[in-house]
Amino acid sequence: MGWDNLQHKYRLGREWFESSPEEKDLEVLVDEKFSVTWQCVLTAQKASRILGCINSSMTSRSREVILPLCSTLVRAHLESCVQLWSPQHRKYMDLLEQVQRRATKMILGLEYLSCEARLRDLGQSSLEKRRLWGYLIAAFQYLKRAYKKAGDGLFARACSDRTRGDGFKMKEGRFELDIRKKFIMMSVVRHWIRLPREVMDAPSVAVFKARLDEALSNLIYWKVSLPMARGLELGDL
Repeated sequence: MGWDNLQHKYRLGREWFESSPEEKDLEVLVDEKFSVTWQCVLTAQKASRILGCINSSMTSRSREVILPLCSTLVRAHLESCVQLWSPQHRKYMDLLEQVQRRATKMILGLEYLSCEARLRDLGQSSLEKRRLWGYLIAAFQYLKRAYKKAGDGLFARACSDRTRGDGFKMKEGRFELDIRKKFIMMSVVRHWIRLPREVMDAPSVAVFKARLDEALSNLIYWKVSLPMARGLELGDL
């Protein structure tokens, strides 16, 4: 790994390990360039096969039947260990979203609605928004609560007397490699600084979740919220 990698070889006893262009660990497939492209493709394929089984084996199309099955069996694969392989490009984000779109379209009475309307009617949100929701909660824990000590080495803070909350805000780093910008701990920064003050100043994780839910309650897809300016109040959403 890295520019100065000497590609050392390793052995176990007298047996030398062979190099591999990709490796799977904890069911996450990563290649030698730290790309998760194939992980996204394989995840979408596996979730689609499970969705196909549900579609062929269930005669009922009511939301009481389809929604719990898809949430438990399909979405579980789409979100398993997603913190390690979060899709980095829109192409693969859409690939995962397509599976959820197919699932919601199976529900009787919703098949002719748009995807946004179906999700809103079901009280669901996009996978992209759900991922970000989890990332922001993790960031809150690392910055202020349970893992605050570890957070000092994960996030870059911009200290200033004019910053909000507890006197600091996170700042985006500058990196030569594009892949570094897409790491979760880096990409979550630009979303964190857009949160309303009341959300960041929450006294506990439970309160943070409730305020975050309220701030994002009208958003199905997170990209809708990108114009949300720094300092926007909850009443403006």
